[in-house]
Amino acid sequence: MLVRNERAKRGMTRRALAEQCQTSERYLAQIESGAGNPSVLVLDAIARALALEPIDLLPGGGALRSLRRLPAGQLTALMHAAETPQRAASRARRIALIGLRGAGKSTLGRALAERTEAPFVEIDGLIEHQRGAKLSTLFEVYGQSNFRRFERECVVDVLTHYDNVVIATAGGVVADEETFWQLLDKAHVIWLQASPAEHMSRVREQGDLRPMWQNPDAMKDLVAILDARAPFYARAHATVDTSGKSVEACVEDLVKVAKGLVRKG
Repeated sequence: MLVRNERAKRGMTRRALAEQCQTSERYLAQIESGAGNPSVLVLDAIARALALEPIDLLPGGGALRSLRRLPAGQLTALMHAAETPQRAASRARRIALIGLRGAGKSTLGRALAERTEAPFVEIDGLIEHQRGAKLSTLFEVYGQSNFRRFERECVVDVLTHYDNVVIATAGGVVADEETFWQLLDKAHVIWLQASPAEHMSRVREQGDLRPMWQNPDAMKDLVAILDARAPFYARAHATVDTSGKSVEACVEDLVKVAKGLVRKG
């Protein structure tokens, strides 16, 4: 179950993970169902492919490493309790948008940047610019763990060089704990939330067929990814529900929430 959840959180197919950790897809399915009994070497290979440590894949192991593995509600309560005006002020006017592909991070992010007279930075685009290759190529050539490192470097760079900025992150930014905590610490994080059906519909309207291409279980996979990531998205400082709303209405909601967060800081 832990392996399956971590894979879903990263939006990886079982086949992709099996290839990266050099084990069979059938054996990986057995491990995910709890029927398999992986050796230390296999567990280490799976953890590396997921950019984790082997202890993170053991029942209760993650909780022993840090508070970051606490249930979302409990962790959020602790974060709020530790919040101070000084800490909020250190986030300046940095706004980071998180959520699945199709949530509206790019569209709403650009609109928010215009309304607040802030630069707009899309992390995926920045990675492609700095590495000189498409995201799909970077994933294929360098693998999940190295890609997450590229992503972390870009996020830290933006947080370091901008006091006033709107950042559109990748949907899987929550898969890397260090990167996500950098966002939570240095920016006002807003989760753009929508239903699975709306996520899928918006992606199709954008002409992105990746979620559906040769995958009859595309919607089931999307729901699994959202379920795995939702507890992490919920750590955001605020949430804007975009379900069933026009772009204009979503922009108004986002501007109001963003200004409220900055004002508190």
